[in-house]
Amino acid sequence: MKILKNISLKQYNTFGIDVNAAEYAEVADVESLKGLIKAGRLKDAHYLILGGGSNVLFTGDYDGLVIRNMIVGIRMKEVDDSNVLVTAGAGVVWDDLVHYCIEHDLGGIENLISIPGSVGAGPIQNIGAYGVELKDTFHSLDAIEIATGELRTFYKEECEFGYRDSIFKRGKKGKFIIVSVSLLLKSKSKPDISYGAISEELIKMGILDGPVIGDVGKAISSIRQRKLPDPENIGNAGSFFKNPLIVVEKYAEIREQYPDAPSYKAGGGMVKVPAGWLIEQCGWKGNRHGGAGVHDMQALVLINTGNASGKEVLELAGQIMDSVNDRFGISLEMEVNVI
Repeated sequence: MKILKNISLKQYNTFGIDVNAAEYAEVADVESLKGLIKAGRLKDAHYLILGGGSNVLFTGDYDGLVIRNMIVGIRMKEVDDSNVLVTAGAGVVWDDLVHYCIEHDLGGIENLISIPGSVGAGPIQNIGAYGVELKDTFHSLDAIEIATGELRTFYKEECEFGYRDSIFKRGKKGKFIIVSVSLLLKSKSKPDISYGAISEELIKMGILDGPVIGDVGKAISSIRQRKLPDPENIGNAGSFFKNPLIVVEKYAEIREQYPDAPSYKAGGGMVKVPAGWLIEQCGWKGNRHGGAGVHDMQALVLINTGNASGKEVLELAGQIMDSVNDRFGISLEMEVNVI
């Protein structure tokens, strides 16, 4: 395996931040990854595992080894008449996996179409959209333990999934490298269209009865294309902030001033309030800070207008967080990993 020196990471992060890595390597199989560990390159070393670079904000050059996970491949295994286990390499582009499953009429992740990033990052973040989360179809993952180089399987319960959260962001953070993910999907699936915007889009498409998973995928792709900027054209990392969970009493206070304030039931006396709505109420939509900005169609998305530094994006995020806290008494949490 070749380790390169002083490599630009601009093309490897969807924000398009122009920073360099002191060292850079691409890993295409499990044995190569084990080789790095055996050689001691990850022991007490400064390193970063990078997938699609869609959930990261670089604020400066990385003085260490960046390892880009390029382990690919998708395979299917029938479990019974209606369930199929689909296993994908951690380096597979997430959206490629979604399209693969739709093409093979395997339902369960069609609502997660057009989410940028790699398969390996999905469980770490427990990615979700349009009423569905990865954990809903998750079966297991294989990961290499950095301390030993041994391969270990984690099943759903062991991953401790939460809202945009898993054990790999907490107790197991930095201890394992995911190499593959397995999902249990339905071969005879009725798509989930409970999220309001999906039904509305299907009606616009002229699909009034019996939508199939491909219809739902097209509907959500259409919605996302209208609302969210394409990282190929405008640097961004998708949703920059998590939607905050607040107690119902706090939400009732907000409704007194904003009767149309949106929310989603979260259980346990909590509701989820869209962070984009909070940010928009504070007047941030379309604002700019140096080369960074807030998208003019979706306030939840921070963008690189062309020459932003990571520090400018981070400064803008801080100003937004302060503004929302001052106005609503709600603390926003960044979804993006700051490096």
